[in-house]
Amino acid sequence: MGNKTCLVALCLSVALLFGCSMSEKPEESKTGLTMPEKVQYTQDGEPALKVYVVETEQIETMPLEEYLCGVLAGEMRNDWPLEALKAQAILARTFVLKFMEEKESRYEGADISTDVEEAQAYDAGAVNERVREAVAQTKGMVLASGDELIYAWFHAHSGGTTAGAKEGLNWKAEEPAYIKIAQGQESESAPEETKAWQATFTAEEVIAAAREAGASISELTSASVAKRGESGRAVTLMLSGTEVNAADFRIAIGSTRMRSTLLTDFVLENGRLTMAGKGYGHGVGMSQWGAYGQAEAGRSAEEIVLSYYQNVEIVQMY
Repeated sequence: MGNKTCLVALCLSVALLFGCSMSEKPEESKTGLTMPEKVQYTQDGEPALKVYVVETEQIETMPLEEYLCGVLAGEMRNDWPLEALKAQAILARTFVLKFMEEKESRYEGADISTDVEEAQAYDAGAVNERVREAVAQTKGMVLASGDELIYAWFHAHSGGTTAGAKEGLNWKAEEPAYIKIAQGQESESAPEETKAWQATFTAEEVIAAAREAGASISELTSASVAKRGESGRAVTLMLSGTEVNAADFRIAIGSTRMRSTLLTDFVLENGRLTMAGKGYGHGVGMSQWGAYGQAEAGRSAEEIVLSYYQNVEIVQMY
């Protein structure tokens, strides 16, 4: 009996020391979805994860819902309509669980990070009661297609029409059955520079970006849109007679300057390329300013999310 008592005491000590990972795993969702194996659980049975925090350069174990508050505050302004924030929270939760299901963080020992280049934006300092309420009211809610979590893509402003994944992201796999081209339904309150934009680039900038995007050119002699997709976005560009993917080129030349591939102008003159377009972002999935507009019109978070996808349902994951 003495050895057994000691063993129990040892197990209790370990459980107290590693509280987030040692509690029993709660029952899985009855929808057919399963939680990623990496997910830990607090002593209260709440999902938790190991987050590399860029600011502190430390890995923190935190409840998933707490992490989502920082993500929501980083991805959407904390004074936006509650239903828009709730819609974003559903997608953010889907995103992190899909990431943990399929990917490894670039930061050893972490499940995910606050590095926007790896995952989602994160701003713990901007978390307020509205953000916490949006996360709490959607607790455990994710977007699924069949028995799989979707790739929960979103963007700032569609320019009026959302895009397919191949068109907006140069998605290499088969077009996901849940992505559809839809009206953006953006709010008129969106800033003018988000609705439409213009930028001018030097020949050197264009050549460097084209090379980074896989097109081997040494000079810039001509520029045009070679092919457009169903939403009207440029799919490929023709630069000096060489075709280059427009989505890849946008990332290479700078997505905060070339704000979208929904181009309205693309002119080479005096060695400089001037382009103009509508919207901000890749255009796939939910438009954030569209969520704002729909929330203004009285639509619920569920209605907002489902208007941007097809063959999907919002399910209670936990």
